[in-house]
Amino acid sequence: MTKTKEEIVWITGASSGIGKAMAIEWARLGYKVVLSSRRKELLGKLADIIRDSGGEALVIPCDIMDETSIENAVQQIIKDWGRLDIVIANAGFGVFGSIENLTAKDWNRQLQGNVTGLALTVKYALPHLKKSKGRIGLVGSVGAYLPNPNVGAYGASKAAVNSIGQTLQVELMGNEVSCTTMHPGFVVSEIARIDNDGIWHPEATDSRPSHLMWPTDKAAKVMIKAILKRKRNYVFTGHGRLAVWLQRWFPAVMRSIISKGAKPDS
Repeated sequence: MTKTKEEIVWITGASSGIGKAMAIEWARLGYKVVLSSRRKELLGKLADIIRDSGGEALVIPCDIMDETSIENAVQQIIKDWGRLDIVIANAGFGVFGSIENLTAKDWNRQLQGNVTGLALTVKYALPHLKKSKGRIGLVGSVGAYLPNPNVGAYGASKAAVNSIGQTLQVELMGNEVSCTTMHPGFVVSEIARIDNDGIWHPEATDSRPSHLMWPTDKAAKVMIKAILKRKRNYVFTGHGRLAVWLQRWFPAVMRSIISKGAKPDS
């Protein structure tokens, strides 16, 4: 691969799913990639894939539930590679259950990961992004705009991500740092295989409609394009855009569609 960039991209939640696919695509484009998540072994395997393809990868384990871990990760990036140009706050998970059944522990864990962890990722990266006139990518969900039966905590967290993105777009005016908030529809991921305590169950099935599921490499390409173009808000897949449009203009129709597809909380 002929390198075209010396810019540094940091991706949280890089060990699987969209994060992994984005890391591979950024490296293919010639960017140096910092890989973070809690699963160091998987990050090492991904780094090997990138290096075998001629790219550069740096593994820095990071737990977005721990502020010190986030701060230390940024410090390590600067120590090892000297700069930071793009941060993608991708790490996150889903907490499942109806509003009636969710506990305070469930809510706190969901918001700590998807909201506070994301916001602190940006906080500690920002001083360095201001120096490089860099880019922020926040991974939200079309769930930010829709009713979310049995995943209400997840939907609320992604609505908060959307709000954080809009706020950053105002707070960063004049700094030449852009913030792109990306809202995917159904994309292949491990989200359905991780329970409310963060335990991974490889045998768990994904109830999302398989015929609507985008592969991660396809999602990664359009997300990176949106970040490079410094778009503010980017909603995708086709079914995701349709759902958001229906919710805006025909909310009763959208409620009816979603209620028929919702499964009772167990």
